[in-house]
This record gives sequence, structure tokens and C-alpha cells, in this order.
Amino acid sequence: MKRNVWLVTVVVLVVVALLLTSCGKPKLGTKDNPVVMSFVPSGNTQEIIASGDTLAKMISDKTGLVIKANVGTDFAAVREAMGAGKAHIGWLNTFNYVLAHEKYGIDVALVTVRFGSTSYKGQILVRADSGIKSLSDLKGKVMCWVDPNSTSGYIVPRIMLKANGIDPDKDFSKTIEAGSHNNVVTQVYNGDCDAGATYADARSSVEKNLPDVKQKVVVLATTTDIPNDNVSFTKDFPPELRTKIVNALLDISKSDKGKEALNKLYSIAGLEKANDSFYDGFRAQLSKAGIDIETLAK
Repeated sequence: MKRNVWLVTVVVLVVVALLLTSCGKPKLGTKDNPVVMSFVPSGNTQEIIASGDTLAKMISDKTGLVIKANVGTDFAAVREAMGAGKAHIGWLNTFNYVLAHEKYGIDVALVTVRFGSTSYKGQILVRADSGIKSLSDLKGKVMCWVDPNSTSGYIVPRIMLKANGIDPDKDFSKTIEAGSHNNVVTQVYNGDCDAGATYADARSSVEKNLPDVKQKVVVLATTTDIPNDNVSFTKDFPPELRTKIVNALLDISKSDKGKEALNKLYSIAGLEKANDSFYDGFRAQLSKAGIDIETLAK
């Protein structure tokens, strides 16, 4: 009899503890526990912050959820914030998504569309008056990269260089991490770098401030196709909330105000549903180049 009473007491205490724990944490998507949506700093940070806040407000208006937008200090910061549960939604570039999926189970929901396509290319830029006419001419020059986690501003251009007999770790006199595609274009324009890697065509993003950029900075080479960046969710994100947010973003991407915000954000023209298999071709490309995602994820 005493044993039964003890067992009942233990069960009651466990249930009470669980209830108190669940009650202690505010529901996700509320003021005290907002859905955190993070963006990578691939362009003008202030414009990304403004556009991110606009999108967060639009999603909130459509879903009733409280959404908080922020911009990571670098590409990896967004990925790691999602892995640590400090961010729930990430607007991830291709390489970071593949790594985040392997490492943390981050899952893609939407892929971006630009110029009617869900893929894009990287490019290597030089000044028109540099005298650089081929990739082999880059040996001994100063090279600008975006960030080691940038797909088109680092990963894929390096693969292209290696395929053309250039060792990106040894054949440049100096390398500079500029932090964003805009910065790479600007530094090549200013002559701080002899060449730089960006997405195609990142020159348009600085054309407002540098109207002659396309005359002074030219494309030396372009990479193979790269699958576009995306909107991804953490592994344990509630499915019903995910569906609400995905549907809201698809609706937003078709509205005039939404199109304007997406264009200012990352020159996005639209959004399409996608799943993880969308990136299998890119994984194969990395594997062929000797880049082991599983090893990098450890």
C-alpha cells in the first residue's frame, strides 16, 4: 500500500514539474518568445536590416505571430545561431545551408528566384584597365573574397581556379576578406584588389553609388551554375507555424510591397517551395572538388 502511494506521488510530482516547465516558457511566436528570423550580411547591411524588418512585419500581419528580424555578423554566425536555437528561420546562402543541414538538421522550405531562375553563377571581377585578360594572369595578384562561407564569393570560384591550374592558397600575393559582395566590387573598383569574387552580377548592387562601375570593373570569368539561396527552418520548428510562415511569404512575394522588400533585401524576384534534394547536385560538385561536408560539419 505504501509503495503504491509512493508511486502515485512520484507520478504526480513529475506531471506537475512538466506542466510548470511548459507553462514557464512562453509560446513561440509571442512577444515574450518571438520567432527569430536571421539574414546573412551579403550586401548593404542597413538595407538588409530595413528590408528584413519590413518582411517580419508583413509576416506578422498575415500570421499573427511575433517575428523578430536580425542580421548576423557573418555567414557562419547565422548558421550557428540556428544550430544553438537562437534563431528559428535563416535566409541562408547555398554553402551554409548544406553545412547547416548536415550539422544541425536545418531544413529548406523556400528557394529564391532571380531572373526567372532558381540558380545563379559566381564571377571573378577585375578592373578594365588592369591588363588581366585570363585566369592565369591572376597569379601574383591581390585577390578579394567575400567570406570563407560564401558560395559564389569564395567556395565555387576557388573550385574554378583550381580547375584552371591556380592554387588559391598559394598563387596570390595577398588575399583580403571583404565581408560582403558589395565590398568586393567596391574594392576592385578602387584598386584595393586586383580581382574579386562575387555572385553575378553584384556590380548592379553598387551602381547607384558608382554609376560607372560596369565600365571600370569587368567580368573576367564566370562559374558553373549554383543553386540559389533559401529560407530554412530549424529542425524542431513547429510544423503548423512553419506552414503559416511559408504560405505568408509566398503571398508576400506576389504583392507589390513584398516584391519591393525582397528586391531590396537580396535582389530577389520571387520564392518557390523546395526540399533538401534541391541541393544534391551542389553536394556532388563539392565532393568532386574534394570538399567533404561531413568533415566540415564536425
